[in-house]
Amino acid sequence: MSPAMAVMTVENEESQYQNGVKRLYENGISKVPSKYVLPVLERPSITKQQQANIPQNNLKLPIIDFQELQGPNRAQVLQSLANACENFGFFQLVNHGIRSDVVSNMIQVGTEFFDLPFEERAKYMSSDMRAPVRYGTSFNQTKDKVFCWRDFLKLICHPLPDVLPHWPSSPVDMRNLAATYAKETKHLFLMLMEAIFETLGLVDSSAAKKNMTEEDEVLKEFENGSQLMVVNCYPPCPEPDLTLGMPPHSDYGFLTLLLQDEVEGLQIQFQDKWVTVDPISNSFVVNIGDHLEIFSNGKYKSVLHRVLVNSRKNRISVASLHSLPFMRSVGPSPKLVDESNPRRYKETNFASFLEYISSREPKKKNFLESRKLT
Repeated sequence: MSPAMAVMTVENEESQYQNGVKRLYENGISKVPSKYVLPVLERPSITKQQQANIPQNNLKLPIIDFQELQGPNRAQVLQSLANACENFGFFQLVNHGIRSDVVSNMIQVGTEFFDLPFEERAKYMSSDMRAPVRYGTSFNQTKDKVFCWRDFLKLICHPLPDVLPHWPSSPVDMRNLAATYAKETKHLFLMLMEAIFETLGLVDSSAAKKNMTEEDEVLKEFENGSQLMVVNCYPPCPEPDLTLGMPPHSDYGFLTLLLQDEVEGLQIQFQDKWVTVDPISNSFVVNIGDHLEIFSNGKYKSVLHRVLVNSRKNRISVASLHSLPFMRSVGPSPKLVDESNPRRYKETNFASFLEYISSREPKKKNFLESRKLT
């Protein structure tokens, strides 16, 4: 083979990877390409039962009943919420008040988007991380040395009237269904953050206040805060023990509300072990993000999580990531800093995060580590 032909082959191969794993799956591959094969020590330990997607004895996350949180048992539920945030960094939210059809429609329309012909999906491919809509693959396809087995559709959700015209117009009801879902999850996030601030002793919802505190101002800012919705597609993988759907990472914002279909895949690092999270129908998996770890001065920590893939079933999830406005800096709350608990993090914002991940391959909690003062 001539040098020119060799270069063309490499370029064609790279182009194939950039087109995503759904495209590879549609082309009927029987082996995982080398671009997706992780180093031995980074590969998941997958049992035969997991490969066949047979239910395991998985981690039972703390369950927070949102209806109970709004009722007379609020104090007890707040204590459970504080325990979940401090000791797990994750919890399952049930009875959240979002209609079941809004939830199921979001999964359905997400599935339909990834079932569109590749040429239709490819219209939204972009390397611009600030684009209102972006279709892509892996975790960071411009920086990842090894690609992961995931395609994604990222939708910036605020301000919704401005970004909605840019969202995919196919499937025909995508914009309407996704916008409804985005508004509902935003409302849920706002109420969850008020409860979490209460667990930190920063607000007292029962007190009659004449003046807004700094924490009340922060809660108000969340109303115009950033929201990013990520629809993830993990197609069946011929060799799931060689790759991951997503590598170990933490999320950047305050909270992520994750909607899963019935297929297992999400794992969190708990007591130095990787454990699979049981999907619960019509619930959200909620996890602490880096910004909340910073704001709580380390009391509530973001937790590493990753995604397994399997050889038999397609998996769809929808992550709704929430934080303060794009340029608003986040630092430890002054009320959570004192002599016995000194300030542990410097201030940061979403723009700093984008700059960081645009300049290097993201790994684990490296961005958060770069924000630490000691």
